[in-house]
Amino acid sequence: MKIAITGATGQLGQLVIDALLQRGTAPSQLVAIGRSEEKLEPLAGKGLQTRVADYNVAASLVAALEGVDKLLLISSSEVGQRATQHENVITAAQRVNVKLIAYTSIANALTGNMKLAQEHIATEHLLAGSGIGYVLLRNGWYTENYTDQLLGYLNSKVVLGAAGEGKISAAARADYAEAAAAVLLSEAGEAGKIYELGGDKPFTLSQLAGAVGAAAGQDVAYQDMDPEKLVEIYTESGVPAVFADILVDTDLRIREGALEVHSGDLARLIGHAPTSLGKAIKDALAR
Repeated sequence: MKIAITGATGQLGQLVIDALLQRGTAPSQLVAIGRSEEKLEPLAGKGLQTRVADYNVAASLVAALEGVDKLLLISSSEVGQRATQHENVITAAQRVNVKLIAYTSIANALTGNMKLAQEHIATEHLLAGSGIGYVLLRNGWYTENYTDQLLGYLNSKVVLGAAGEGKISAAARADYAEAAAAVLLSEAGEAGKIYELGGDKPFTLSQLAGAVGAAAGQDVAYQDMDPEKLVEIYTESGVPAVFADILVDTDLRIREGALEVHSGDLARLIGHAPTSLGKAIKDALAR
């Protein structure tokens, strides 16, 4: 059986490959697909097959998926181009008879009303009409979305947001990677399944600020912002306007529960509790 991973050189892709190898998958069973031959070299060094392909180049995708049984389609990072890029991958998978596609969608895709979910919903619809067996890994927010900003929080002593007291079921990227590996290696019929994935202990941005402050031994507070002002702050700091708008929209949807997950799917798939917020912060501070 051949398992392919798109975006294999990205943060999530590399963690999925690590999780597959840790679960006993032979490197020769894995096909790592990425845009850069240079970035793929370390994976080739681990014994994986590596294939260069671009989400925008249909012919490259057909060649990259030849002989593949199961595919993990990691969503593109190019907001605004994702649906077209994902359609290219799905069309290529149809041409070479891939049996199963696992797709990294977003938590509560159909009910959360997030702008960020629109391209994920479009991709879910493409999969549903593709004739290929598919499974949806609706990943919640990554804890790293916050821990990667620790230095900024500690320097400014503030966490800015527009999420009010909305709760976020975030989990570590490695937890989501482990879940993807579990699904790809499952011998049960996964086609048609939808997993709503998130951490077991949802937190508010106020609680995030408190946890950061406690771990660092200093005061950090949450400041709830006017949405338009927050967009302005993001754009002034160099965030592209379109993405700044999506970030603030996500905060507003968090107020309504868009990223709160209570399915327990993540813990069940990985066989243990997801990484806690406190541990994620401590680990990030230690780095």
